[in-house]
Amino acid sequence: MSVKKSSVPPQKQRKYIRGFWITFSGIFLFLLILFTAISLGIFGKMPSFEELENPKSNLATEIISSDNKTLGKYYIENRSNVHFRDLSPNVINALISTEDSRFEKHSGVDIKAIFRVVFGMVTGLNKGGGSTISQQLAKNLFPRKKDRNFFETVIIKFKEWVTAIKLERNYSKDEILAMYLNTVDFGSQAFGIQSAAKTYFNKDPKELKAEEAALLIGILKAPTWFSPVRNTQRSLERRNTVLAQMEKYDYLTEHEFDSLKALPINMGEYHIQDHTAGLATYFRE
Repeated sequence: MSVKKSSVPPQKQRKYIRGFWITFSGIFLFLLILFTAISLGIFGKMPSFEELENPKSNLATEIISSDNKTLGKYYIENRSNVHFRDLSPNVINALISTEDSRFEKHSGVDIKAIFRVVFGMVTGLNKGGGSTISQQLAKNLFPRKKDRNFFETVIIKFKEWVTAIKLERNYSKDEILAMYLNTVDFGSQAFGIQSAAKTYFNKDPKELKAEEAALLIGILKAPTWFSPVRNTQRSLERRNTVLAQMEKYDYLTEHEFDSLKALPINMGEYHIQDHTAGLATYFRE
């Protein structure tokens, strides 16, 4: 049996290999310098350690009675923070399966997802987004400036990567999930999962069923477009997409998925909360 020799001379083979490693090393060194410069704030201010430890967000002022009942709220954004322990597992499962299925496996930036996105851009096949929950949290806590050019957008994206990694170092995975759910906009003047659960279902987040959690997480993609009040059919389809993701990643059985996707959307408890809602309005004023 004869073995066919390579038609490329050994000298050229060594040249190609050397060229490959020089190119690879150059790219690696460039990225190292770039991210070091970003971390040092050369391309713009980065969140400080204190800001990461104590991120700011607009919270509602709650009026509490002597028997510990909430009489009402005053707010710019109707948001009340909750801890991870106050969340239903259904909410967490719906969020991870839809937004970041590898959440427990990465440290803020999902390299595998980034390669998937790049491959989708090159081939023209849409393979989904590459932003992790931690990156989205970084964007929510430290919003992007408006009227930016392409270069600024790229740098901002890299800055969000660095911030996401810092968030992962400062907080546990459970804390990041709770922080994310406290910052997002669910539409209908509901900011954060606490307000959303009250507005749409008159429940606390820990009481949400799988289909209710799926509907709320589905809204996050576009609160108005997927509003169950304004666009019921579209919201139903989006909710079922989230349920399908939960079934795909084994948070639901096939039987549970088939049963839940057949349920209609029930907005019987829907009520937009405002400054005039609650008890003793005259006394509060």
